[in-house]
Amino acid sequence: MLENQMREIGESAKKASYILAGVSTEVKNQALQAMARALEERVEMIIDANRQDMDAGRAKGLSDALLDRLLLTPERIKGMAEGLRELIGLPDPVGEVTNMRTRPNGLRVGKMRVPLGVIGIIYEARPNVTVDAAGLCLKAGNAVVMRGGSEAFHSNKALANVISAAATSSGIPEGAIQLVPTTDREAANMMMTMNEYIDVLIPRGGTGLIKAVITNATVPVLQTGIGNCHTYIEEDADLDAALKIVVNAKMQRPGVCNAMETLLVNHRVAQEFLPQMAAVFIEKGVELRGCNKTQEIIHCLPASEDDWGTEYLGLILAVKVVEDLEEAITHINSYGTKHSEAIITNSYQKASLFVQRVDAAAVFVNASTRFTDGHQFGFGAEIGISTQKLHARGPMGIEELTSSKFIILGDGHVRS
Repeated sequence: MLENQMREIGESAKKASYILAGVSTEVKNQALQAMARALEERVEMIIDANRQDMDAGRAKGLSDALLDRLLLTPERIKGMAEGLRELIGLPDPVGEVTNMRTRPNGLRVGKMRVPLGVIGIIYEARPNVTVDAAGLCLKAGNAVVMRGGSEAFHSNKALANVISAAATSSGIPEGAIQLVPTTDREAANMMMTMNEYIDVLIPRGGTGLIKAVITNATVPVLQTGIGNCHTYIEEDADLDAALKIVVNAKMQRPGVCNAMETLLVNHRVAQEFLPQMAAVFIEKGVELRGCNKTQEIIHCLPASEDDWGTEYLGLILAVKVVEDLEEAITHINSYGTKHSEAIITNSYQKASLFVQRVDAAAVFVNASTRFTDGHQFGFGAEIGISTQKLHARGPMGIEELTSSKFIILGDGHVRS
C-alpha cells in the first residue's frame, strides 16, 4: 500500500536526519565529492533513462520549454557534478554559534545554527533539481524526500539512485536521500500532511503545483514562485547595452523563471529603441505583444490585460511604453510576481529609487535577470527561488536550509 510505503520513507528520513545533524563537515564533503564523481561515471546510464522521458514527453506533446527543462546532456550532467563540488568549498553553517551574550546574572545565551531536519520537495519536469536539492540538503545537514514530476520519472530515479548510493558509501546514513518511487499523485498529497516526519515542504514548479501545496499542506511550506520578470529601459540608458541585456534576459533560456517576460521602455527613447529591439526579436522568432503606443512604433500584436501578468516561459514578449520611472515601478509592483526585476539606466539616483521601491526578491541594475540563480550568486546551487518574505527570499542556498536554536550556558544557575 502507498500509505505504508510513504510511512516507511518518512520514518527512514526522520531517523537519518537525527544522525545527519551530527555528521562532520569532512564526511559531508567526502559524500558530495563521491556523488559528483558517480554522476560523471554514470553519464550514459543517466542519459539512457532521460531518453525514455524525452520520448514520452514528445509523445505527450510537451512544449519546447518543458522539453528543454527535461533534457539531460553530458554537459548538463557535468554541470550538476560541478555544482556539488562547489558546495564542498562553501562554509558549513551547521554548528555556528552567534550572538552569545552574558546576562547580568552570568548566564550566557546564544544561538546555534542547526539543520531544519527532513525537507520534502515536490517538483515538476526538472531532473537537475534532484541533484541540486540532495546536495544542498546534505551540506546543510538535512535529510531529503523528493517527489518529482511524472514527466521526469526515469531521469529522477536514475539520478537519485546514483547519488544516494555514493553518499551512503561515504558515511551518510541510509534514508538521508530518498526519491518517492511512484508517479501516483496521492504520494504528493500525502507528503503535504506528513507533519510527523517532514519538517519543511518546498514546492518547485508552475502556478498549479505551488497553489495546491500552499492550499492543502499542513506541513510548513517554503514557497517558491513563478517569474513574471520585467526589464525597464530608462531615458538615459546606454541603448546598445540595453539591447544586449534584454536579448540575453529573454533568449538565453526562455523557458526558465528568471527570463524576461515584459519589457518596459521610457517614451523618450521608445522611437529609437523599439525598432532595434523588434528587429532582433522577430528574427529570433519572438512574438511581440504591445500596448497602443508600442503598436504605433513597431508592428506587433495588441497586448491584452492578461499579457501583463503572464509568465510565458517561451518566445512571447509583452512590451509597454511608459511615461517615466514612476509608471514603470507602479506597473512592476502591480503585475510582477516578486521574483526578479531590472532597470537599465546611467542615473545613480534612478537606480537607487528603483532598487528601494520595486518589490522583488532580486533587483538588478544594468544586468540581465537571468543571473537570479544560486550558482551565479555563489551558493553552489539552489533549492528554489523564494518569492515570499518570511525566513528566506531569493535563491535558497545552504544557510536558508537551516534554522537556529538557543543554547544557554550556566554554572549552577537557578531562577529565583
